[in-house]
Amino acid sequence: MKDENDSDTLLFSQLIDGIKPLKQDTHHFKQPVKPKKQFEFKERQIHVDSYFSDTYQPLLPVDGPMRWINDSADKLELKRLRRGDYSPDLLLDLHGLRQSEAKLELAALIQACVKQSSICCCVMHGFGTGILKQQLPLWLAQHPKVKAFHQAPKEWGGDAALLVLIDIGEQPHRR
Repeated sequence: MKDENDSDTLLFSQLIDGIKPLKQDTHHFKQPVKPKKQFEFKERQIHVDSYFSDTYQPLLPVDGPMRWINDSADKLELKRLRRGDYSPDLLLDLHGLRQSEAKLELAALIQACVKQSSICCCVMHGFGTGILKQQLPLWLAQHPKVKAFHQAPKEWGGDAALLVLIDIGEQPHRR
């Protein structure tokens, strides 16, 4: 048995006789630089978390269509929203998204409305399991730019969507 080991060792040393070891001249200890898109995504997530909490419970109606109006907004605005006086300029479809993704998209929609001076938008959450339908009003009631929201009329999605009224500041707006 010892003879076999000696012959293997001799054979191995003959095989590696002319080989030089590689010299390690680079060090890979630095953190890789993150792409700009990934940084911006994390930045948006931080801002979304500051607006939307999953534990906050605003006073929302139990019966009838889903509706809410900010205390500082005119009560007539909710009636106008219900009647369909406002037509949404932007539409957001949340079908198939997770809650975390839906929060990001919702925050981006509100930000886009303010940027484009669009006072009304429509958020379609669908029927599904009802998780987004339940969470969406809770999130909207927390955002400081949301004046009011109401269940959408049939042409904009019915009870699978919400019409949202956005506060765009002192800029002139249209209905």
